[in-house]
Amino acid sequence: MGSSNGIDEEDVLSVFDHLEERTEPLTAEEVADATGCSQRVAHDTLDTLTEQGHLKSKQFGERIQAWWRPSTATGQSPDNSASDNIDTPTHDYKDRTRIERILEASPVSLVVVDPSGEIVFANRRAEETLGLEHAEITSRTYRQPDWNIYYDDGTPVPVDEHPVTRVLQTKEPDFGFEHWIQLPDGTERWLSSNSAPVLNDDGGVEFVVVGFEDATPLKEREDKLTSEKRRVLELYSEQLFQPFLDAADGEIQIAVDEVVDLPNGKGLQYITATGISAKALTNVFEQHPSVLDIRLLQSASDHCRLEIHVKDPTVPLVFADLGGEVTSLLQNQPDKPPTLTGELPGDVPPRTAVQAAREAHSDIELESQELRYSPRLLYDIVADELTERQFAALQTAYYGGYFDTPRTSTGDELANRLDITRQTFNHHLRRAERTVLHQLFEASGKGAL
Repeated sequence: MGSSNGIDEEDVLSVFDHLEERTEPLTAEEVADATGCSQRVAHDTLDTLTEQGHLKSKQFGERIQAWWRPSTATGQSPDNSASDNIDTPTHDYKDRTRIERILEASPVSLVVVDPSGEIVFANRRAEETLGLEHAEITSRTYRQPDWNIYYDDGTPVPVDEHPVTRVLQTKEPDFGFEHWIQLPDGTERWLSSNSAPVLNDDGGVEFVVVGFEDATPLKEREDKLTSEKRRVLELYSEQLFQPFLDAADGEIQIAVDEVVDLPNGKGLQYITATGISAKALTNVFEQHPSVLDIRLLQSASDHCRLEIHVKDPTVPLVFADLGGEVTSLLQNQPDKPPTLTGELPGDVPPRTAVQAAREAHSDIELESQELRYSPRLLYDIVADELTERQFAALQTAYYGGYFDTPRTSTGDELANRLDITRQTFNHHLRRAERTVLHQLFEASGKGAL
């Protein structure tokens, strides 16, 4: 093996081979640090090794790419693997047993499915990956719900979207299918699979060969790489949306200004709505079992603001518990389906939020997701410096209109919401104000160190 741009390709591969977990993904920056070359040279060399089949690569968002050493890395393209020569009835006994031994020894998890859907073969590696004995695997079909396979958002993978179904229908390979699976012991494992047909002389599918790898380390690495980003989700729920749509005359938008956590699983949701009257909006919220009481803060011809006292479960409280926030409870525009928009820390899986939100509305589905950089440095510093009570007092005062002229909430009303005395509320608020001003004018970003 030669060199690329002044760096020996063997040196790059040795970086992966000396890892504690040989298949751990690395970035170009990490390879550059390990080999002493520039990040650009490392990136080009990694791309070259990927083209040669020695490495695999995946892009995370717009700026981050990772490479890893596949368990089958031998310098040979995966297209030339033994699975392309799967046994057919025309092989003699010696050829058949030889191929079976090769498949059995493969470091890649392999199963073979016949056209009826029965799993007729599974190698040792597949048993280890799936946490099942050989007899348990081959007693099933690929269609059985016992497999417990799910998309990223926690939605079960339906049979008609299963890669084996597509291969049987199209007679074409299906590569790069990622999903997570719940093992018999209850643990979760991410899998990445490639499925390909074995055709008979008449062009029909005789077998489907499925090779799959444990992608859990790669997913864990992805979580680390995305932890400095925000994940923006768009959700849909007819149960949530329809009462508001029925009460509105046309376009409607309900923005969530802030959510304040209170003790015992309760909270305050401050919302601003357009396209619906304050009375109609209040009537809809009053029908929701999680709403304890409502206070009108402002009402104008084109919008209204409410303070809603709630208990679990509500979608805004779910996002708040996960370190995120719902920014729009409902946005309905012509020619577009209504959506709920929320943000989460980049390392929180979307399915975690979707599954938790379904406690409030069982029909919630993930419509889209996107990773974005969201530097809120001063906000994070202040939130870390304040106690929970101080932060709640500051949030409640700001979003409750305490600083407005004229005030839309009195100190007594806000103290009552927080279940504290007026004197205690004033004390928390003064301490919070002082901390914000200190970080803004004197600390010079010390909290960021």
